[in-house]
Amino acid sequence: MKIFVTGGAGFIGSAVIRRIVADTDWRVVNIDKLTYAGNLQSLEAIAGDSRYRFVQADIGDAPVMAALFADEQPDAVLHLAAETHVDRSIDGAAPFILTNIIGTWSLLETTLAYWRKLDGERKARFRFQHISTDEVYGSLGPTGLFTEDTPYKPNSPYSASKAASDHLVNAWHHTYGLPTIVTNCSNNYGPYQFPEKLIPLTIVRALRGEELPVYGKGENVRDWLHVEDHAAAQLAILERGSIGATYNIGGGNERRNIDVVRAICAQIDAIAPKTAPHEKLIRFVTDRPGHDLRYAIDATRLKREIGWQAPTGFHAGLKQTIDWYVSNRRWWENVLSGAYRTERLGLVKG
Repeated sequence: MKIFVTGGAGFIGSAVIRRIVADTDWRVVNIDKLTYAGNLQSLEAIAGDSRYRFVQADIGDAPVMAALFADEQPDAVLHLAAETHVDRSIDGAAPFILTNIIGTWSLLETTLAYWRKLDGERKARFRFQHISTDEVYGSLGPTGLFTEDTPYKPNSPYSASKAASDHLVNAWHHTYGLPTIVTNCSNNYGPYQFPEKLIPLTIVRALRGEELPVYGKGENVRDWLHVEDHAAAQLAILERGSIGATYNIGGGNERRNIDVVRAICAQIDAIAPKTAPHEKLIRFVTDRPGHDLRYAIDATRLKREIGWQAPTGFHAGLKQTIDWYVSNRRWWENVLSGAYRTERLGLVKG
């Protein structure tokens, strides 16, 4: 098979591409606009592989995308291209509307035109798999889990834009017959994550001896999913998922944000004992506007229909992640030397 991965230079997209090259004989085309979070250094290990091609392009550029479809003739699209950071969406929603909504619409139109021209067998096996987030469901109370039937209630510009893209994908299936699948995942963590998210931000700042900001009192709860597990789930769903279905992907690792930060501090204490205890660096800061209290995924359908569940426990996954950031300082120092310098985002101004 030949797979298009949009947003393949991003955190999750690059993990999916590395997994495809390592575990399959498929060919993969990485389509990425290379905005601030796109980093080709995350793909250095497979950049020279004959089954991999990188194309710098905007999914919303219909003529360019149509030409690429005609030239490469893909068997599936894994659509990960998106603006993803909630705080950035609060500071400025326009890129989220343009990429996540308008870009997805344009890509669906291009894909539909291509799919309609395929012959019987190739047309039957084609898939458009849209990778989304559990944030579309809104906020949970202290109990309960998100299922695939949970009503949508997005609370941030980011989650609203992803909810819109989910609805577009489902509409293109039900209206036009495009063979689509939607996945909604819980919070990802692991190597190569852009250091504005909680876990890599805390690791990097702790290693540099800088203050560790925690929103509010750190009581917000997230279900953590290792990115390599997520990549494996995406390929399993691509191979065995049902057309028109939605699958929730969770790690089964609920943690309060403050407990995650303290766990990172404890592990870095052992790595850098001279600057321990790193908990002294924790600073509680003004909470994010509209900060959802809790997310948690019920991944029963994924286990029942696909036979897959996340194998990585949080303690082991966090240790592996911290070890990676310690051993790959060049990667994150190169990131921090660019536009992003761990500045505070997401505060409503005026």
